[in-house]
Amino acid sequence: QVQLVDSGGGLVQRGGSLRLSCAASGRTFSSYTMGWFRQAPGKEREFVATINWSGGSTYYADSVKGRFTISRDNAKNTVYLQMNSLKPEDTAVYYCAATKGGLRVIVARLYDSWGQGTQVTVSS
Repeated sequence: QVQLVDSGGGLVQRGGSLRLSCAASGRTFSSYTMGWFRQAPGKEREFVATINWSGGSTYYADSVKGRFTISRDNAKNTVYLQMNSLKPEDTAVYYCAATKGGLRVIVARLYDSWGQGTQVTVSS
């Protein structure tokens, strides 16, 4: 397993941008599909985006497609989530996660490792 530490959250106005980072420890980072999930108060954890081991393929939830971009730097053991055109409904705790599954694994319980989460708040 890898250990994950999320960072980069904060308070931003509608239409603004944030970039989240997830630093991984361990020599096997490049073998994992990485994902971002989010959880708003009173709601279930939901899938946001995934990226395959090489960074060559990505997959997004419809709600963020065209606004968010997931990327990774295997040399730095880090995955990123660039969030643009933020909306109040994007407010949530964001978590990165690692799985040995494929790009379209969007079920949270199939992920092996999780970051601690970082809060994103979008004001209107």
